[in-house]
Parts: sequence; C-alpha cells; structure tokens
Amino acid sequence: MPINIVVDAMGSDKAPESEIRGAILASRHFDVRVHLVGPQEVLRPALDHAMRHRFPGHYGRKRPQIEIVHSSEWISMEDKAAQSVRAKRDSSMRVGLRMVREGTAAGFFTAGNTGAAMATAKMVLGMLAGVHRPGLSTILPTAVGIPSILLDVGANVDCDPDNLVQFAVMGHMYARNVLHIAHPRVGLLSIGEEDSKGNSLTHDTFPLLQARPGLNFIGNVEGRDLFDGRADVIVCDGFVGNVAIKTCEGTARLVSVLLRESLKSTVTSQVGALLSRRAFQDFKKRIDYSEFGGAPLLGVRGVCIIGHGASNERAVMNGIRVAAEFAQAEVNSGIEATLRSA
Repeated sequence: MPINIVVDAMGSDKAPESEIRGAILASRHFDVRVHLVGPQEVLRPALDHAMRHRFPGHYGRKRPQIEIVHSSEWISMEDKAAQSVRAKRDSSMRVGLRMVREGTAAGFFTAGNTGAAMATAKMVLGMLAGVHRPGLSTILPTAVGIPSILLDVGANVDCDPDNLVQFAVMGHMYARNVLHIAHPRVGLLSIGEEDSKGNSLTHDTFPLLQARPGLNFIGNVEGRDLFDGRADVIVCDGFVGNVAIKTCEGTARLVSVLLRESLKSTVTSQVGALLSRRAFQDFKKRIDYSEFGGAPLLGVRGVCIIGHGASNERAVMNGIRVAAEFAQAEVNSGIEATLRSA
C-alpha cells in the first residue's frame, strides 16, 4: 500500500512547477500517493501540462498516484507569518496539515514560508507530550560518509537549557530510527571542547546532557567539527544553528564557483575536468541541499518537513521521500516515550 504524503503545492519560489514535477518524480521512484494542495484552477492545468510535456513517457502507462486537494489561499514568502496564519484559514499549509492531523495523510512537505509553516504546524498538529518547543533539524554531509543532524536551525532564536536537552532527545530518536545509527553520539555546539568554554546557555546545558539517561553525550563540539563525523547529533539554539547552516550554504557555493573557475582556466585543467567529470558530479551531489529534501520539524504531533524556498523538482521529490521515511520510522512515539521515562 502506498503511503499518503501531502504537499503544499504553492510554497516554493517556483510554485507550483517544482512541486508538481517533484510529485511526479516521487510517484515514479517511491511507493507514495501524493496529494497536491492548492487552487484547483491553478494546479489541474499545470499538472496536465507537466504530464504531457515534461514527463510524456507516463502517458500510455499507469498514471502516477497524484491527487489535487483544493485550497483557496496560500501563504507567500512575503507574508508575515503570524498575521497570515491567522488570516488565511484556507491556506494550502493549513489544509495540508489538517489532513495529517485527521489521518488522511502520513506526512506533510512544504518549501514555503518557514515561519508560517512552523506556526501552522504548532497550531494544527499540537506538540508532543513533554516537548515545549519544536526543533528544526537539518542533515549535514560528513567526511566519513555518514550524515549528521544539526538542530535547532531556526525555529527558536532564544532557548533555555531544557529546550536544548529536548532537542538532543529528538535528534537522538531521529538519528536512531531514520538514519539507523544504533547509538547516536550527541554533541553540544560551543566555542571550545572543554566544558568550561561557551556561554551561560552551554554551561547550564552541559551537565543536564551528561545526566540524561539514554543519551550518548560526548561533550562540546566546535564549528569545525560539523562535517568531520565526530558527532551524529549536534545541538544548539536556533540563532547559532541558523547562522551556521547559512554559512555552510554560502561556503559550498563559493567552493563550487572557485572550483569551476579553476577547471576552466587552462587547457590542461579543462582536459582534467573532462576526465574527472564523474568525481566532480559526485562532489556536487554530496553538498547539494536538494539531495536531503528538507528539514523535519521535530516535536510536533505529526510529520512536517520544511524544504528550502529555492527547492527544485529533485528537492521536492526527496522532501516527499523524507516525509514518508519519517512517518514509517515512528520517530514521534519514540520521542514521547524517551521524555516520559526520564
């Protein structure tokens, strides 16, 4: 039986084209039924056009399992989150998340306004027992080939030590159930490895993580450790996490540009680039955000995956995959059980 995943079809910068094409790809590669939420009069012709011109091979074969769910409104990137969540009661975000709450869909994906998505998810889905604030997580590639989890990356600018401990528990369950890491190593992001380094938040959080049963806490980690595979879960407040992830995105773009310029600088380097094309394609794939799909909003009572606003069709496809994997792994029940047992 295919798993039902609902997609906010009006969220990304290039909506609804990216969402529609991503849904078609997901239906081709994964056992999912995708529900695209948005204005029927916009989505229906766009879906038919994509099927005929972008994916013509689907005609004459079984059509992909894609359904359209009507919503009369959507929230744009320019909308103020708090105001739009209250005013647009029939937005594609709210309609989609309501389907998750009612059990019509197992998970939700949006590449739309992050603040609005978080606020709507909290309002519609509610919070897991024992969780005070949701945490927005992201997957980072590492030098050892096993991805790590960084959270929070923007849901909570100001945090207290209890929030960070809950993020650690949620990240632990995500790493164990979805990434299948048996004993995830949890690190606290700080400015030095010694427990005396950091600010008042890290100082107060450190002993709480040490005392937390069931957590494999390895101590402080630094920014340079984000990609070396030392920790499987890295915890910080949303201000630090968002700065860190945006810095990583900018660095990745810079490396790609400089590498491309260097490879075109001489005839010799151009020949070398041709001979090494597969290696460079693999490098680009390992640092491409579209391969990771989106960031799970951990702590809400349901599956909510938030993608990059610039998500292309491949990013949407992988966002749908992540939503399905997250739902099947039963991460939320594990989070509640772990927090309840402490």
